[in-house]
Amino acid sequence: MDAPRYRTALIVGAGPGLSASLARLCARAGMNVALAARDAAKLARLCADTRATAHACDARDPAAVAALFAEVERRHGAPDMVVYNAAGRVRGPVTELDPAAVLAALEVSAFGAFLVAQQAARRMLPQGRGAIALTGATAGVKGFANSSSFALGKFALRGLAQSLARELSPSGIHVAHFVIDGGIRAAGRPDPTEAPDSTLDPDAIAETYWHVLHQHRSAWSWEVEVRPWGERF
Repeated sequence: MDAPRYRTALIVGAGPGLSASLARLCARAGMNVALAARDAAKLARLCADTRATAHACDARDPAAVAALFAEVERRHGAPDMVVYNAAGRVRGPVTELDPAAVLAALEVSAFGAFLVAQQAARRMLPQGRGAIALTGATAGVKGFANSSSFALGKFALRGLAQSLARELSPSGIHVAHFVIDGGIRAAGRPDPTEAPDSTLDPDAIAETYWHVLHQHRSAWSWEVEVRPWGERF
């Protein structure tokens, strides 16, 4: 069997950085690209660069997520590569965190991922093919002090990915969880001259996603970690 070929990518939680790199990579491969964020206006420049469509969506809202998939399907066909990049966090000592804010962060990091994966699976299962990528973090395998809300969401995301992989892989759907173990480089946050490549290049991360999601089904990975060469772990 040849490596999979994808037609339409949907990236939820899109913005600059990794999402932009993934969008450009998919566009260069000739795919239709749909980008979703709560503030779709911020995606205008990226859409111009990639010919992508922008969609406003609150990933925590089941009706909004269902409507997003219906609109993408109407415009491009059902997405066969879905990436969930959205995440929420509230920093601070556990004794001082606002429970409502923690709940909102958990909904973005984990419940939204469930809603997106559910809609994706409903479209991929009848076709017997597709890929769902979930963007994790160090916090999903190692909880840090003053970061309990982020650990909650990312541990839940990792558990969701593992469960989905076991459930959906036998039906031809590749589910992969990516542990981003380090800071992602940004235009406003370049690497210091004395420490080159001390942050993750978003284009390099996107290439890893692309490679994993194009693996032959006889050798699928359900989880991959990426980190800078000098990062402690």
